[in-house]
Amino acid sequence: MKIPSILVIDDELDNFDVIETLLPERGYQLHYASNGQEALAFLEAFTPDLILLDVMMPDMNGIEVCHRIKAIPKLQPVPVIMVTALVGKEDLAHCFKAGADDFISKPVNGLELRARVHSMLRIKHQYDDLQTLLQLREDMVNIIVHDLRNPLSNILFGLDLMEAIELTKEEQKQKIGQMRFSGQQLRSLVDDLLIMAKVESGKLCLNLIDVDLGSLIHSALSNFEVIAAMKNLSLSSQFPSAWGEIYVDAPIFRRVIDNLLSNAIKFSPRGSQVTISGEYLESGGARIQVADLGPGVADEMQQKIFEKFEIGTLMEDVSQIGLGLTFCKMVVEAHSGTICVKHNQPRGAIFEITIPDLRDSQTQPQILEYAV
Repeated sequence: MKIPSILVIDDELDNFDVIETLLPERGYQLHYASNGQEALAFLEAFTPDLILLDVMMPDMNGIEVCHRIKAIPKLQPVPVIMVTALVGKEDLAHCFKAGADDFISKPVNGLELRARVHSMLRIKHQYDDLQTLLQLREDMVNIIVHDLRNPLSNILFGLDLMEAIELTKEEQKQKIGQMRFSGQQLRSLVDDLLIMAKVESGKLCLNLIDVDLGSLIHSALSNFEVIAAMKNLSLSSQFPSAWGEIYVDAPIFRRVIDNLLSNAIKFSPRGSQVTISGEYLESGGARIQVADLGPGVADEMQQKIFEKFEIGTLMEDVSQIGLGLTFCKMVVEAHSGTICVKHNQPRGAIFEITIPDLRDSQTQPQILEYAV
């Protein structure tokens, strides 16, 4: 956790010693400037979390220093507490007019100082969190627009091509297949966003039914045959002959399988193979693995990639929104299951899902809430 930094601007070093004595156990990083010019020079290279500013200083008083600090855009969010022996309302009004956020009277009381410092740092922390959130939302919107535009452009380009050029039946079939896959990409992204919004706004209600998982997965594989063929990828499945049923929300769980297959295909090199395998557990439920021969996931990223907007390996010309795996984790955990990623040998990644049998145990599906 970051240690809050405080800049104390005071022409009397003894006053800094008093502040340092009153804030010893609070874990603050204290810096000192003996006058306004020194403080402004310091602030060119370093932005503290809080400024304690003495009013009565020679050459440039605290009110003028505050004016200059607040005129610098990057320093405007930094709270300034004026430390002053002045108690007149007019004097305090000048302080606030200069941009000060709070004041404390001399002689400084330790309890009051700690309370005001804590209050201003809390406000600064909230501001920083808000800015991070706003930046995150801006990045998210840019990524989503980019990911929506790509398949939409592919569909429009395919339609223009079919209108402009007389294609053979085989070429038409291939082009229609590509456009259909682009449409499925659009629908999948929109579906993911809608389901995630539903979870974040309240609760995700699961409609649990018995599902033949083998049929569900083979159906998912068939939808990716066209895009796999475009990269000359081989799609294979490995399942026991006696496959059982699993108790899940079929449409939502199918979205998990689609996301994992889509990721595996995106990150697989041309001419390689993507394999989906599974086993029915003796205790009930199932374990499913999707393996690829792509770049894999570094050890330090194997937990983080399930967080929003985290991208394991940035690859050129590969759409990476950083939401797909978060969606998978949300859905799997809502089914009281687990999801993880492992190393594939000799290279690549294996994403593994374990789903318990929710019919025959006391385990209940979890309704999870995820903060934006």
